[in-house]
Amino acid sequence: MNSKKPLYEKTVIGGGMWSQVIGRGKRLRLTDLEGGTNVSMLLYNADQLTERYNMPDTLKGQHVFYLTSELCLHSDMGRILCSVTKDTRGWHETVSGCSNADLIRETYGDEGNYQTCRNAFHRNGKENFLIELAKWGLGPKDLVPNLNWFSRVVSDEEGNLELVTEDANPGDIVELRFEMNTLVVLNTCPHPFAEGPDYAPKPVKLEVFAGAPAGPDDPCRLSRPENERAFINTEDYYRLRD
Repeated sequence: MNSKKPLYEKTVIGGGMWSQVIGRGKRLRLTDLEGGTNVSMLLYNADQLTERYNMPDTLKGQHVFYLTSELCLHSDMGRILCSVTKDTRGWHETVSGCSNADLIRETYGDEGNYQTCRNAFHRNGKENFLIELAKWGLGPKDLVPNLNWFSRVVSDEEGNLELVTEDANPGDIVELRFEMNTLVVLNTCPHPFAEGPDYAPKPVKLEVFAGAPAGPDDPCRLSRPENERAFINTEDYYRLRD
């Protein structure tokens, strides 16, 4: 099979949502089509949905505040859900959460409701997450800190975070290789730090490619001792399943 030809392609509109199971070894490429998209994402072990992405372990185990290539996304059971194998953006934030209905109204005004805009109403990240999670038997109790791909935040001396958008470029990509069968849930609603007055979330292109799990010399596996231990845990988990 030609790994350069995607098995699946889809463009998620700005303010849209999507969820699907991506199998172990496959790669998901996200492309920022216009520059300035925000892709909020949640990850769950597709075979055991109580296991999900763990933000604290992902950051402290790799001594980082943001994600980029050769880093990994850890689960709350000490395994690797996926690895970042390619990245042209260079910074993807992990700590700011997602937008909600109150925040969207405060930022963009009350006129974006369904009664006024119909299907073009102002959607928010939390409600989009809950709509997609419900399709898989999950709900509010299953919401955990999410990732925000393509969004970069910086801190001032007092620790206040600010979204940086000047260096966002059309065509930026990030590629994830899945080390577990993973339920991916995402939306393209505005980042919670995005400013108004115009509600104009940007689309993202999704492509899924065939592939294989990481080998023993994989750069993501070897980037931190904690990653290698988590890869071993992941391989042990699948040893009697494959």
